[in-house]
Amino acid sequence: MTLVFFTLILLLAVPCTSQNPPSAGYNPSSRFRTVGFDQAFRNLWGLQHQRIDQGTLTIWLDRSSGSGFKSLRPYQSGYFSAAIKLQSGYTAGVITSFYLSNNEAHPGDHDEIDIEFLGTTLGKPYTLQTNVYMRGSGDGRIIGREMKFNLWFDPTQDFHNYAILWTPTEIIFLVDDVPIRRYPRKTDATFPLRPMWVYGSIWDASSWATENGKYKADYHYQPFLGRYRNFRVSGCSANGSSGSCSPPSVSSSGSSGLSHQQAAAMAWVQQNHMVYNYCRDLSRDRTLTPECFARAL
Repeated sequence: MTLVFFTLILLLAVPCTSQNPPSAGYNPSSRFRTVGFDQAFRNLWGLQHQRIDQGTLTIWLDRSSGSGFKSLRPYQSGYFSAAIKLQSGYTAGVITSFYLSNNEAHPGDHDEIDIEFLGTTLGKPYTLQTNVYMRGSGDGRIIGREMKFNLWFDPTQDFHNYAILWTPTEIIFLVDDVPIRRYPRKTDATFPLRPMWVYGSIWDASSWATENGKYKADYHYQPFLGRYRNFRVSGCSANGSSGSCSPPSVSSSGSSGLSHQQAAAMAWVQQNHMVYNYCRDLSRDRTLTPECFARAL
């Protein structure tokens, strides 16, 4: 009896926190149909490091090369997602990504919206990095707008859905339909507006990816695999008439922004799983990111 009582006291003394975020109340991914890889994408590089098997795309990095893919057309806005499963074990220095960019159309002056998984060492979790670049702020004069998260699940055990909503007024990042970050358009200078393509890749970023480059890719663990399936690409094509297409929404009302329930779920994720916010980094020059002076993103 004394042991049971003592154990109960210990349990009561430990703060009770939910392992999973509260329900966002709505699953926007259900509004968009999935497409096969060949319907929306093509190989961009590393063709010999890419295969498709029963609807799942696998790309891999070894000592000789990584691999990347690109959408067939550019978009002015849209909802873009993929279910992704990451490799377990030692993956330091390796980046697995899903992102929007126009770097080929505007070399040295490009825009980008990133979901990047930063590889890790044994026993440590992956870091999911979200980032936004515009007008070449990522081209040699790095002015990143990073927010980083440790997820509430192990992304190596199963496929999970990762999404970017990009409209003329906002960017929203979602994980399994839970918003984790909203980046509103506050000025034209701090928001990407030019057409972009959808990309995915796996590559060696040993110089910075894991603990600022402390740990490098170790090719004794090769190949490093990234698996993708259930692509959703629903957007306004840059090749079509802009007047005939309305940007999608991830809110149940169909309007821009988030519902109160979605905003609450996002706040929970940021409170419990965000590990870096560029707006809170006192070592950075805040004049280069004027949106940080406004209300929290």
